[in-house]
Amino acid sequence: MEMKDLKSLIKLVTETDITEFNLENKDAKIQIKRGPEKEIVQLAAAPAPAAPSPAPASPVAAPAADEAAAVVDDHYEAITSPIVGSFYRKPSPDAAAFVDVGDVVEVGQTFCLVEAMKLFNEIEAEFKCKVIEICKDDAAPVEFGELLFRVERL
Repeated sequence: MEMKDLKSLIKLVTETDITEFNLENKDAKIQIKRGPEKEIVQLAAAPAPAAPSPAPASPVAAPAADEAAAVVDDHYEAITSPIVGSFYRKPSPDAAAFVDVGDVVEVGQTFCLVEAMKLFNEIEAEFKCKVIEICKDDAAPVEFGELLFRVERL
């Protein structure tokens, strides 16, 4: 499936009241879900053929997942990126940052946005904590599992 076709499917789902869309063929499996909280887009590519191809298909977006919190040391925990995309500290270029170093973050409060394929995924706090370090610059690219924030659980 070509990128323009995938974008058309996503647009169709977001502009209607469709909450789930599934498509599976020999080349790919596509699942698009949306609901009141988050939109999820999954694409699983079929295994590459034995003959060399110019560019193998790769997943377009990983499933949106809850943020991972790994122990960094005895006092701090890591907030990592659940997907590959672009890291944004603010909801818009002229707005204030969601959080700054020293801020106390409540459960469900947004730390940042990670944008993948024009879908903005909010990274929210799973526990009350204090921001110790912001590890990425605004608009920086991030990989799955990459450290975004160092926090102290309260």
